[in-house]
Amino acid sequence: MEQVIRNQKMGQEHDQVEDMQQHGPFPIEHLQASGIASLDIKKLKDAGLCTVESVAYSPRKELLQIKGISEAKVDKIIEAGMFSLFVVVSSKSIPLGFTSASQLHAQRLEIIQITSGSRELDKVLEGGIETGSITEIYGEFRSGKTQLCHTLCVTCQLPLDQGGGEGKAMYIDVEGTFRPQRLLQIADRFGLNGADVLENVAYARAYNTDHQSRLLLETASMMVETRFALTIVDSATALYRTDFSGRGELSARQMHLAKFLRSLQKLADEFGVAVVITNQVVAQVDGSAIFAGPQIKPIGGNIMAHASTTRLALRKVIEELLMRERGVLSSD
Repeated sequence: MEQVIRNQKMGQEHDQVEDMQQHGPFPIEHLQASGIASLDIKKLKDAGLCTVESVAYSPRKELLQIKGISEAKVDKIIEAGMFSLFVVVSSKSIPLGFTSASQLHAQRLEIIQITSGSRELDKVLEGGIETGSITEIYGEFRSGKTQLCHTLCVTCQLPLDQGGGEGKAMYIDVEGTFRPQRLLQIADRFGLNGADVLENVAYARAYNTDHQSRLLLETASMMVETRFALTIVDSATALYRTDFSGRGELSARQMHLAKFLRSLQKLADEFGVAVVITNQVVAQVDGSAIFAGPQIKPIGGNIMAHASTTRLALRKVIEELLMRERGVLSSD
């Protein structure tokens, strides 16, 4: 029996590798066919550009900032037909030029939606967590954000016909709230082998905003090697509240956050993974707070709002119901 299971897993891994070879993402080594030197390719990889797609999505200004890649070399890379190579070899990605709305519609029909583990929540999300985009989950402490992230680490490993993504999960833990034991409990609920579930979750702890960004470079190199369906950052904004303080650093904080979120979107575009980030909230005290209490809003401002394709707000419903029973809140 164990041999049968082992053969099935090997067959699935072979299919995943074959699918990546045919449909991408394509390793950056493909650029050697267009005359790009292996040394320059290594420099691109050291900068976190591990696929042809990642280079194609990068602006010229970003390529010029790579150590050891001069302006002449960047021009040589562009002249070698790097971008045209991307369009030719990629049969599944959106072209860098115009395409018809019908073609785009057909591509969006192939998007995978990962179940949240809750039928009602899946209805709200119109099917589940969408791959290829960023989903933001925000709410107060103990509102269920991390619990939902743990569940997604398991459900993303389910077969497609069961609402899964047939891939591994990447978990960047900022607040030290990741618990493998919880994954084992959730795996048992879905009938999955607990040891396999844990093995399919890549975990890293982030200690500052720069480290958090560097982890994304490592994430990209790992995704080239094997199939990932989900990337989680819990919480994406916690370190920004401590590493940057006061209005004097607000501009620098927002610029750093915008670059980090852009890197997450590039991961979603290149590898087709679902990106889930959790966000903290802050009380917004104004005149109405005298009557209704302070309102809360997610931190990060407009930069966070624009970066997220889907925003999911979680509230402590039980506490709210108790307050209504006591007459503190109106039921209107």
